[in-house]
Amino acid sequence: MIIYILKRIGAALLTLLVIMSITFFLMNAIPGSPFLTEKSTPQQIELANKKYGLDKPLIVQLKNYVVNYLKGDLGTSLKMQEGTPVKDIIFHQGKFILSIKLGLWSLAIAVLIGIPLGCIAAYNRGSWLDGFLRVMTTVGVAIPTFVLATLLLATFAVKLGWLDTISGSLESAKSMIMPILSMSFYYICYVAKLTRTSMLDAINQDYIRTARAKGVKRNIIILKHALRNSLIPVITYLGPVTAGIITGSFVVESTFSIPGLGKYYVQCVMSRDYPVIMATTVVLSALVIFMNLVVDVAYKVVDPRITLTNKED
Repeated sequence: MIIYILKRIGAALLTLLVIMSITFFLMNAIPGSPFLTEKSTPQQIELANKKYGLDKPLIVQLKNYVVNYLKGDLGTSLKMQEGTPVKDIIFHQGKFILSIKLGLWSLAIAVLIGIPLGCIAAYNRGSWLDGFLRVMTTVGVAIPTFVLATLLLATFAVKLGWLDTISGSLESAKSMIMPILSMSFYYICYVAKLTRTSMLDAINQDYIRTARAKGVKRNIIILKHALRNSLIPVITYLGPVTAGIITGSFVVESTFSIPGLGKYYVQCVMSRDYPVIMATTVVLSALVIFMNLVVDVAYKVVDPRITLTNKED
C-alpha cells in the first residue's frame, strides 16, 4: 500500500502542475490587464506590470509561480487586497475556514439523510414509499441550487420572517439553516438515488436470500450485509464531491452574503486578481486529488478483497 500511495502522490504532483499550467494560460488568454481602469494610463499599467513581474514572458511567469509554490509562497494580491499575501487571504482571514464549515455540515447532512433514504427506498421497492422517494429525489436533483436558495430566502426570510435574510459568518444556528439546506439538498437526493440503485443490486444477491431464509433480522441484513457491499459507488461519488463542497458553493455564498472562499474567488475572477485565482484553483485541485486518494483507501476498508496495487505490480 505504501508504494501505491507514493505513486499516487507523484501522479498528484504532476496533475497539479498540469492544472496550474492550464489555469495560467487560460487566465492570460483573456485580453486586458488587471490594472486597467478608466483613470489608468499606459505608463501606470507598464509600471504595475513590472512591479509584479507581469511584463516577463508567460513561460517565465509560470516558472516563477511553480518555484514560489514549492517554497510555500502563494504570491500577493494584485487588486482585491493589494499587497496582502494570498496565503493570509485564504487561510488566515477565515474565508477557507468558513467554506469548510459550510461544506462539512452540508456533506454530513447529505450522507446522514441520503444513505438511509436510499436504503428505505430499496428495501420497500415498488411500494408507495419507494415511489414517493423516487419522485422527491428526481425533483431534488433537477432543481438548480440557485433556484432553491432563492426560494428559501424569499419564503422563510422575507415572507415568513423565521430566518435571517443575511447569513453572514454563520455564527448562529438560524443563519446556517438555509445555506446548508441549499447546498446539501441536491447531494441528499443524488446520494439517495445512488444508494437505492446499489442496494437493489445487493439485496438481490444469493447471500441476502440465504440470510433471509435463516431468519436474520431485517435491520441486520440491511446494515451489516447489503449496505456495506453497496457503498462503493457512493464512496466513489463522495470523494470529489467532498472537495468541491468544502470549498463552498459560489452561488450559495453569493446568495446569502457569506464571505467564504467561493464568493471571494468569483470576485477575484471578475477583477483579474491572478495570484488569488491561481492559488484558489490549486487549493481546490489539491483537495480533489487528496479526496480521490482517500476514496481508494476507503475501498479497502469497505471491501477487504480490494487490493491497492497497480496492474504491473
